[in-house]
Amino acid sequence: MQTVKLSAIYFVCAAVLLASGCGSELKDLRIQNDIQRKKIANLEGDLKTAELELAQLKRQLADAQAKGGIEVDTLQQKIDALEEDLAKKRELIAKLIQGGVALPPELSTLLEDFAKAHDMVTFDTNTGIVKFKSDLLFEKGSDKVTSSAAEAVKSLCVILNAEEGRKFDIIIAGHTDDIPILKPATLAAHPTNWHLSVHRAISVLKVMEGARIESKRLSARGFGEYRPIVPNKPDKGGNPQNRRVEIYIVSEGM
Repeated sequence: MQTVKLSAIYFVCAAVLLASGCGSELKDLRIQNDIQRKKIANLEGDLKTAELELAQLKRQLADAQAKGGIEVDTLQQKIDALEEDLAKKRELIAKLIQGGVALPPELSTLLEDFAKAHDMVTFDTNTGIVKFKSDLLFEKGSDKVTSSAAEAVKSLCVILNAEEGRKFDIIIAGHTDDIPILKPATLAAHPTNWHLSVHRAISVLKVMEGARIESKRLSARGFGEYRPIVPNKPDKGGNPQNRRVEIYIVSEGM
């Protein structure tokens, strides 16, 4: 499995800079790359801390609701504010991962049209992220891509292999809800939600490879249940919106 390289524009431009003898520009580019990498690392650290705080607040809220405590409204307000802050951090991380550069209008328009044509897909023009709903993308409790979903992924690959898209790399990130895996057969293949999320990302990667996306443009990640976009239900109740695969369209060499 390829790993994600948070190298922004550095690897794309390094050869050009070296050939032109612009040592100071190359040094500046390295510094900018290091700064960006540190920003992402710091934000991801803040994100994990905030997620732990959110989980604690939700437990406190559940206890207060069960006991009829007067602090229910206050706790809910704190949770709402924290969830809003988490959403902003995730969006900022996504922008930093793709170098903070908006996708070209031509590519963005193609992706918008693609999302409108498929019920299982959404596209965020602000972050350049294509999202597939896992419940429609995979067979239940499996990392096997359904035949209809595979066709949708192949349609996406046509766009990414076209002139507008071929200059970009692709990061595939799997996510699950917080429902534990219990079926023995599923556990044997995917011991945790983290495993399942990674395996699903790799399955999509393999479909994209089969659709002639160059392997060097592809990488896979898995976040398990730890980056929900909406609250899961209490007591490991899950939420379908959190079961998803996100496809980041990023600058070449990242």
